[in-house]
Amino acid sequence: MMELVFRGGVIMWVIVGAAFIGGVIFLERLFHLHRAQINADDFLEGIYNVLRRRNVVEAVSICEETPGPVAHIMRAAILHGDMDRDQIRHAIEEAGLREVPRLERNLALLATMTQLTPILGLLGTLLGMTETLLMIQQSAPLIHAGDLAGGLWQAFSTSIAGLAVAIPLYAGYNFLLHRLETILLDMERASVDILNFLSKPAVKVEVDS
Repeated sequence: MMELVFRGGVIMWVIVGAAFIGGVIFLERLFHLHRAQINADDFLEGIYNVLRRRNVVEAVSICEETPGPVAHIMRAAILHGDMDRDQIRHAIEEAGLREVPRLERNLALLATMTQLTPILGLLGTLLGMTETLLMIQQSAPLIHAGDLAGGLWQAFSTSIAGLAVAIPLYAGYNFLLHRLETILLDMERASVDILNFLSKPAVKVEVDS
């Protein structure tokens, strides 16, 4: 494996760097999204039970101790629970707008890596073939197979490396995208639920200023 890396030239090291960066981004985002995704139904039901007892402080405390955007949205809604429906909705929307960039952070860079590595592999292939053609031109009419090996090694090894890196990165990117969409759906559903819950006169909360 290391032999392929050394024979691939400068482009191969760029591909290796892209693979390392992409791998670090994937693992960091995987951990972050794993912590951000909670059982929204159980969490909402627990918060509602606390709010029905008029214990706003405990509900806010639970939201602060729970990781993830759903809990942060719930906290924002509860803190504005003594306001009218439009104000609560505005608070929820603001909280959601703060959370989305955190969830999407570095995903665009990971997507770039998935698209860049095959192109780098193609570039390495073209450079390797160019080197081979130059060697043929310089050595003609007496050409030894060993003289062509360097360019051919670079051509094929960079293509293999580019695809070998791009395929798992693309699969990882789509996996993270699926997790992100699930969390966004939970956020949207939780926003509607808490808005409807707090808008009921029977459960209107009073927030201490």
